[in-house]
Formats: sequence, structure tokens, C-alpha cells
Amino acid sequence: MKNELSNFDRRKNYIILAENAYLDENREMSIKFYIKALKFKGSKADNIQILYNIALIYDELDNPEKALKAYERIIRLDKTQAGALYGMATMYERLKDKEKALRLYFKAVEIDPDYDRAYFYIANLYDEMEDKDKAIYYYQKVINLNPRDYIAYNNLGSIYEELKDYEKAYNMVKKSIEIDPNYYKALFNMGVIYKKLNNHKKAIEYYDESINNNNSYSDSYLNKSAIYIEEGKLEESIEVLTEGIKYNPYAKYLYYNRACCYAKLNEIEKAIKDLRKAVILYPKILEMVDVDEDLDNLRHDERFISLLNQKDEDI
Repeated sequence: MKNELSNFDRRKNYIILAENAYLDENREMSIKFYIKALKFKGSKADNIQILYNIALIYDELDNPEKALKAYERIIRLDKTQAGALYGMATMYERLKDKEKALRLYFKAVEIDPDYDRAYFYIANLYDEMEDKDKAIYYYQKVINLNPRDYIAYNNLGSIYEELKDYEKAYNMVKKSIEIDPNYYKALFNMGVIYKKLNNHKKAIEYYDESINNNNSYSDSYLNKSAIYIEEGKLEESIEVLTEGIKYNPYAKYLYYNRACCYAKLNEIEKAIKDLRKAVILYPKILEMVDVDEDLDNLRHDERFISLLNQKDEDI
């Protein structure tokens, strides 16, 4: 009895050490203490909780393989742990195995039919796999389970926009914004919808709102600048792109679009400089450079020719 109590205390001490190490942001040490705690006898429920903690820390350490092993140990202890199946699915997504991830998400919802996050990622995977009908169906399930899920409404709206059903797209994104007026992606998508409806003024208003809520989302600057380019307002476009680059210095398409504006204004030096930056960030952008008519003013410049000659070498 004395020995059992001692083992219990040692297990508890290792758990406390693991928790303290985690709070001190020493994640590797935290895992070591949790593993030591598992060597001492405890309840199945406690073991499962420790393994969840280990899996989550491995996830934070960007080690999906070891996180998977922890989740698998949970399933061996209790096959009805929907959370572990969900966790495994997220790790397989990280490892780019969409089919296996999808199977595990479905196993999770078999155990827990109200697992809205699992349905969310099922919908997301179907969207990525270009099965829009199934993506719509499962996003609707998410909304039925959680009517306040503004991200699901936004994603559903984005799918309808791709399908050119702008009325449904508008209604879904509008609902997302009603739930969370500051969600930058919904504000961005409303801008996209208004642009498709040829209402440039409203589109710009929503892109501005998106930028106000998240200035590190480069697509808002890109789409706003594209409207100005379409309207022939190249200086305004450059101003928008320059602001975007300030907050997104690695956004290749912001440099590329600004290069196109400079080229059309015959500001050759600035255009070449931006193109070089875009190519450094993304060498495959040379495929666009090769055919883009907006860059025709540069085609006789030796620096442009030299840049274009990298295409076969770099790609």
C-alpha cells in the first residue's frame, strides 16, 4: 500500500513538472516528464489525458508523426475517442494525405454525430478536392450544428461565388459578417462578390474594411489594386500595392502587379526592380512574365531579357 501511494505521488509530481515546463515554454522537457508519468500506474482516463497533452505539444512542435503515435495510443486504450481520431485526421492533413484524413474525420463523426469541427474539415477537404456539392453539404451540416459558425458561412459563400451563384454567395457572406463584422476574409469575399457584380465602389469599400481588420492579408491589396488597374488608375494602384508591400514584404504578386503598373507608365527601372524581387520570391512567376502584355514595354531591355532567360534554368 505504501509503495502504491509512493508511485501515485511520483506520477503526480511528474505531471506537475510537465505542466510547469510547458508554462515555461520548454515543450520538449514537458513531453519527457509526461512520458515519465506514464510509467507509473494510473487510471485509463488519466493516461488518455496525458497522451492528449503529449499529442498537442508535438503538434505545437510541428512534429505530426510523433503526435500521430500519441493519438494512436489513445485509440488503443479507447476506440471511442472521437477527439483522437479527429487529431489523427488533422495530422494526416499536415502530412498531405487527404484520403486518410477524410476517412478518420468520418470515423470521428460516426462516434460523435455532433462533432461540428470534424464536419467542417470534411467540407474543407471536399472543397480542396473540387467536390463542391459535398463541400456544400457538409458546410451546411456544420451550420446546422453551430449556427454561429461565421467561418463556415464565409467558406460556403466562397464556394457559391466560384460556382457563379452570386445571390447565394452574397447571402452566406452577409450572414458571416453579421455574426462577426470584423472577419477579414468575409469582408474580402464580399468585395469579390461586388466586383463580380460590377460594383467597383462597394468592392473597394469591402477590401478597405478587410485591410483595416487585417493588413497582413495581401489578397485585399491585390484585388483592390486590380480594380484601379482595370479603371486605368495606375498611380492609385501603385499606391495601394506599395502600402500592401509595407505590411507584406514577401507577397510576390504585389511586387509583380506593381511592376506591371510601372511598365505601363514606362518607369522601366522601377518595373525591373519589382520583377526581380517577385522572381526571387517565386521563380515560377517567370511563366507569367513571359506572356504578360502589360510588360511589353520592357521586352527590349537587356535586364528584362536576362531575367527572362532564367526561366529554363530556375523552373
